[in-house]
Amino acid sequence: MAYTKTETKSWFSRLKDSVTGVLVGIVLIIAGTWLLWWNEGDTFKTAGAIGEAELVTQEVQDISRINPELEGKVIHAVGFADTKDVVRDSLFGVEANAINIERKAEFYQWQEHQQRETRKKLGGGEETVTTYTYSLEWVSEPVDSNRFEDPSYQGRNTVLADVKSGTFRAQNVTFGAYKLPDFLTQRIGGAVPMTLENVDTASLSSAINSTDPSKLLLIHVQGSTVYIGKNPASPEVGDVRITFTKTPPADVSIVAQVIGDTFGPFTASNGYTFSRLEMGRVGSTKMFEDARSENNIMAWIFRAVGAIVVMLGLGLVMKPLSVVADVIPILGTIVGAGTGFVAFVIGLAWSLVVIAAAWLRFRPVVAGCLIAVAVGLLVLSYMRGRKKAQA
Repeated sequence: MAYTKTETKSWFSRLKDSVTGVLVGIVLIIAGTWLLWWNEGDTFKTAGAIGEAELVTQEVQDISRINPELEGKVIHAVGFADTKDVVRDSLFGVEANAINIERKAEFYQWQEHQQRETRKKLGGGEETVTTYTYSLEWVSEPVDSNRFEDPSYQGRNTVLADVKSGTFRAQNVTFGAYKLPDFLTQRIGGAVPMTLENVDTASLSSAINSTDPSKLLLIHVQGSTVYIGKNPASPEVGDVRITFTKTPPADVSIVAQVIGDTFGPFTASNGYTFSRLEMGRVGSTKMFEDARSENNIMAWIFRAVGAIVVMLGLGLVMKPLSVVADVIPILGTIVGAGTGFVAFVIGLAWSLVVIAAAWLRFRPVVAGCLIAVAVGLLVLSYMRGRKKAQA
């Protein structure tokens, strides 16, 4: 059954909060501007490092022996990432000949969900009704139910055992006659479920940190999962399930700098580094294309985030206007929509100007186009404001 909580704010209290929010808005504008500027510089320098690495990369067909002539060279090579190590999770006694073993712990817990509905009141006040609902779910961390809003759900969550997720890696991973360093082996994918065998549940029960030492833990082993609880088919609050996967040896392709019998990242003239590992037998051209594509995708993600942060900041700066107008709710709604539109337009224009300024040194034509679009948005906003004023 849903639990509701109603909060009422007076007009004066809302106005006070909105004035305080102006300071937060200014901080957001500065933070968003910095993020936009940093992102453009980072994207350009990363692209430069990728291009510089591509120019000096040599194709190496034979990695079956250490070649002293390759010392300090950036190479592209395809080979088998192998290991003789037996990786072990000592707590569960799980082991395998693999690049790594991953332990994923999940807990069956009550989760709190909330939905807010805000209603404006005559005189500028505001009433917020929050509806809380609860559901049982598998989650990655225990949930503190003592903080739940509904008193009837407080204290419901328990955990049978304190188990953490973790990754256990092989110390020696070979690539032909060379050794792959950790920063490359961590990029090897292709994890598959493990088949757990010979797990001593009695010893495991005493080794795991039980939250209630007086109780004997019931442990079930099924396929790749260790289940702590009465019945895996009918989970109860506090049950824990631990799933194991392993990453077996596999073909990989790398671009990296040769350092003795291992590899390091290539350092470009701008100070940025580049190295790459992809699964399978991938040509160098494709690997550099993938690197550029990822760089561009990340650039657009940060551009969007930066612009949104600036818009939110501008919205907070102009928030007092709509709060003042909320004395008459319908008027406050109109003003709020207007300030939201203005925050969007000015925020977008400002973001384009910052991006253009960052690119001005590197791509003048692109920067000029962005500035023209920004000016057009500002003119559009101004003309819209004049029409409203005349109306």
